[in-house]
Amino acid sequence: MLVRALVAVLALVFVRAHAKQRDFYSFKVVNSRGKLVSLEKYRGSISLAVNVASECGYTDDHYRELQRLQRDFGPAHFNVLAFPCNQFGQQEPGSDREIDSFARTTYGASFPIFSKIAVTGTGANNVYKYLTESSGKEPDWNFWKFLVDSGGSVVGAWGPETSVQELRPKIQEMVRNVILRKRVEL
Repeated sequence: MLVRALVAVLALVFVRAHAKQRDFYSFKVVNSRGKLVSLEKYRGSISLAVNVASECGYTDDHYRELQRLQRDFGPAHFNVLAFPCNQFGQQEPGSDREIDSFARTTYGASFPIFSKIAVTGTGANNVYKYLTESSGKEPDWNFWKFLVDSGGSVVGAWGPETSVQELRPKIQEMVRNVILRKRVEL
C-alpha cells in the first residue's frame, strides 16, 4: 500500500514537472544569425508564431500586416515570431541571412526571425510539433499563424487565407489583458 502511494505521488510529480516544462516558451530555437535563443524570453507577452516565405502570393500582405502588429503592440507585450520554411512550393529558398535581410529591407521587419525550419512531417522542428499537437491543426502552406498566450498555451491557429488583420481584435484584447494584469501586479 505504501509503495502504491509512493508510486502515485512520484507519477503526479513527474506529470506536473513535465506539464510545466511543456509549453511554447520552454523551447529553444536558432535565430537567423545562428544563435540559440530560449523562447522563455517571450514569456509574459503574447506571441504570434508564423511560418513565413519570401516568394509566396501571401508574402506582401502578411509581412506588411505582421510588421504593423509588431509596431502597434510590441515588443514589451507582443511579438511576431517568424519561422521561415521552404516546405510549401519551395517559396523560401534563400539562406537565413538572405531571408532576414529581405524581411528587414523590404518590409522593415522588426520582429524576431529564426533559422529556416521544417514545420510538418517527421523532420518538423519541435516548436512546430508542439504548436501542431496543441492546436490540432497542421500547417499545409506558408503563413500559418499560431497565437500563444503569455503563459505559453496555444489559443488558436489559422491558415494563410485568414488575414492578419482578422486576428487583430483578438490580439489586441489579449495584449490589453496582459497590460492590465501587469498593472495590478505593480
